[in-house]
This record gives sequence, C-alpha cells and structure tokens, in this order.
Amino acid sequence: MNPLAALLAVAPALPLDKAGKYVAAAFVVFVGVIVIYVAIMAVKLQRMSRELHELNAALDARANAEEARDRAAAEGAQR
Repeated sequence: MNPLAALLAVAPALPLDKAGKYVAAAFVVFVGVIVIYVAIMAVKLQRMSRELHELNAALDARANAEEARDRAAAEGAQR
C-alpha cells in the first residue's frame, strides 16, 4: 500500500461544519492577495503613465527648441 494512501486512510477528515470556516478564511486570504496585487499594478500603471507624459513633454520641448534653432540659423544664413 502506498504510504500516502495509508496516511490519508488513518488521518481523519474535518467534518463539513468545521471545515467551512477554514474554506472561508482561505477564500478571504485569496481575495485579499488578489486585491493587493491589483492595487500594486494600478499604482505602477499610474506612475508609468505619468512618466510617459513627462517624457513626451520633454521630447516636444526638445523638438520645439531644435526647430527654433534651425529657423534662427536659416534666417542668419539668409542675411
């Protein structure tokens, strides 16, 4: 006989009325972990979105500065 099967045959199972609170507690812990994970992901997404907007603004400012410099150089060359 398999040792695991022998252990399961000897070990008493919890009655359903007592096991219910353990199942409920495990479910609450599982849902809590999922909620914490989603909250962490939401914070990361918000931070990444803010950083992306800042990078786009910096890129636009850089492009505008290069455009202004090129216009000034073109005007200087025409004189």
